[in-house]
Amino acid sequence: MKKIWDKYSYAILLIILSCSLAFILSLRFNSNVEEKFLTITVSEGDSIWEISNQYSDQHTYSNSEFVSWVKQNNQIEGDKIYPGDEIIIPVNYEVGTITELASAAGE
Repeated sequence: MKKIWDKYSYAILLIILSCSLAFILSLRFNSNVEEKFLTITVSEGDSIWEISNQYSDQHTYSNSEFVSWVKQNNQIEGDKIYPGDEIIIPVNYEVGTITELASAAGE
């Protein structure tokens, strides 16, 4: 065991320090933005693209990514959504702040 330590002590210390630094940096620079979900009720004339534009300041997706996310997580086939449907959309909020979000467009 002593031979291994004498031969590889610098490498072992470098690995330990690297892992420690990576752990500390991951804790320090962990994003304060968490993704949450909002349930909205679809109104007459709404489309997923329009909903993406309406909530664009509350999510970090591009419009096409948002549409794909909504379709996948709400089991929507095709491009049609209907008035009265309730869909879940992703929204981000800053941890530690209180943000009040509207539950549906036009309410």
